[in-house]
Amino acid sequence: MKIVKEIIEILACPRCKRDLNEMECAQCGLTFPVVQDVPVLINDENSLFAIEDFLESRDTTYQTSTGWKRKLKPFIPIIGINLASRRNLEAFFSEMPGENSRVLIIGGAVAGSGLDFDKIPDGIILVESDVSFAERTNLICDAHDLPFKDETFDGVIIQFVLEHILEPGRCVAEIHRILKKDGLVYSDTPFMQQVHAGRYDFMRFSHLGHRRLFQHFSEIKSGASCGAGSVLVWSYCYFLQSFFTNKTLGQIAYSFGALTGFWLKYFDYFFIDKPTAFDAASSYFFLGRKSEAILSDKDLIAGYKGMIVEDQKTKH
Repeated sequence: MKIVKEIIEILACPRCKRDLNEMECAQCGLTFPVVQDVPVLINDENSLFAIEDFLESRDTTYQTSTGWKRKLKPFIPIIGINLASRRNLEAFFSEMPGENSRVLIIGGAVAGSGLDFDKIPDGIILVESDVSFAERTNLICDAHDLPFKDETFDGVIIQFVLEHILEPGRCVAEIHRILKKDGLVYSDTPFMQQVHAGRYDFMRFSHLGHRRLFQHFSEIKSGASCGAGSVLVWSYCYFLQSFFTNKTLGQIAYSFGALTGFWLKYFDYFFIDKPTAFDAASSYFFLGRKSEAILSDKDLIAGYKGMIVEDQKTKH
């Protein structure tokens, strides 16, 4: 298996959370397959996906480009710029307790923004999970039912995944469950960004909406990660794409938008942290520590960092 032996001992049945023996749960009587050398630990009763999907290699959320699209992809500029993830992830890994620290990456089919694997301290045990087979996937699981025993991870990274989760609160509760005392979580989630991943895109979160998801965590740091410039490029590319009903022509229009408008994202360097631009961010991050205390809603709104102009306010 691609999953390291140090993780086998903490695997649990995604349905009942009991111990597994050779991928079999004595409590439920369920047996979980290993496909392409990757364990598939899906609770069919509570997931959009089924074990059968992976046995038959059906397309799920992550699809690689093929043909001319794959050849063209390296030449198309990335239309957003994440100004926070690299330094935040460096801080995250610097807080790991030492050798053999376990870190779960949820949505790890591809490397997340700012995640430099060459700079991860020696001895960190990474588990890169997803609901799609890809180069980096070493465990298939649904984030609603994480297949691990309680309090077995020192850290969890979940970047641009919560928007694809049907019940984000349940996912965050699972993260809290599997983290050790004082364990760390790093989350990065879109706020203003067009639909991506097609039918598997469900949610968006403001800064405070994102923070409330993690109300069982104490905050180390939170803020905007991609700014208003990135929002503008996203909108421009999708605006051009919307003129076409033909998928290929739409993708060409999107690529043209990226080639001609990518430079707008660099304005984020100038105003991403300004209160007047805070509410216009493309995405927000949260770095926090597992806590037994619960953030109250009054304390939540006291943490508002934006600056809404008075005549823009509406009464509810």
